[in-house]
Amino acid sequence: MKRSYLPERALMPGGGTDVFCGMILSMTGYGKAEAHIGTRKYTVELRSLNGKGLDLSVRMPPQFREKEMELRKELGQVVGRGKSDFFIHFESDAGDVRHEVNVPLVQQYLDQLAPLFEENGVPKSHVDGQLQKLDSALHFPDAVSTSRDTFNEEEWSGMIKLVREACEGFMTYRKQEGATLELDFRQRVGRIESLRQELAPLLEARTDRVRDRLKEHLEADLPRDRVDENRFEHELIFYLEKLDVTEELVRLEANCAYFIEMLDGPSGQGKKLGFIGQEIGREINTLGSKSQDAAMQRIVVQMKDELEKIKEQVLNIL
Repeated sequence: MKRSYLPERALMPGGGTDVFCGMILSMTGYGKAEAHIGTRKYTVELRSLNGKGLDLSVRMPPQFREKEMELRKELGQVVGRGKSDFFIHFESDAGDVRHEVNVPLVQQYLDQLAPLFEENGVPKSHVDGQLQKLDSALHFPDAVSTSRDTFNEEEWSGMIKLVREACEGFMTYRKQEGATLELDFRQRVGRIESLRQELAPLLEARTDRVRDRLKEHLEADLPRDRVDENRFEHELIFYLEKLDVTEELVRLEANCAYFIEMLDGPSGQGKKLGFIGQEIGREINTLGSKSQDAAMQRIVVQMKDELEKIKEQVLNIL
């Protein structure tokens, strides 16, 4: 059974984030619906792009203006966040006559123009001249009047069905885009986790290399019998503590797990995912500054590459 995002008690979903529970939604969305209502064919479109807040533009025919604020409020709950545009267009059928010619007034204009045309050498029998005279008369004030559209409750009811349909398509689009982004996030976070695990053997090997390198430098400058092994071990431990990245690795693992946890939670977590991405970046940067090892640096660079792609895509999450 197809889920409806538009309960009958409201124009659009009135429940705010309740509509988005249990899924990642993209801020990019598009929905369209068309139908004949009365003598006109109406088209409703709703589209949105990335944005820090809600920036909603609404364009609709004048006869529905009294419903604009109500419609804008409901659309805001559907869109949530992003630069969005909502349009209602219409095309008139042949029977939709909205302009009327004021025949008596136009005839008066023609009677007044006749002497003027004749004085300028345009006889009554001149067809082009008569058409020109008629064209001039039709451009005079009040020659053609436009019937003003008035609000029609029955027409508005049909319009609401179109708006609901457009919002359904809009939400379906967002959901599909969100599913693609979610899969990409999981793969990239998983890649960062795999790279983190590759650091463990490199850290053990680095400790041995640092020990051997420092001892070689020390023995090259001092006779072997003057090297205090206990003091050397003490200084070595102090030096290695400055290079220790155990806490960074633990926090990196925790932040990656938290990122996945937010993906599994309610929608509307885009900003929170962005903050978590910043925390992951801090730990990766610290790993890079403390590594002092070419192999570790290569892994850190790969981590940064995955994280940058995550941060780019997070900007498109609701």
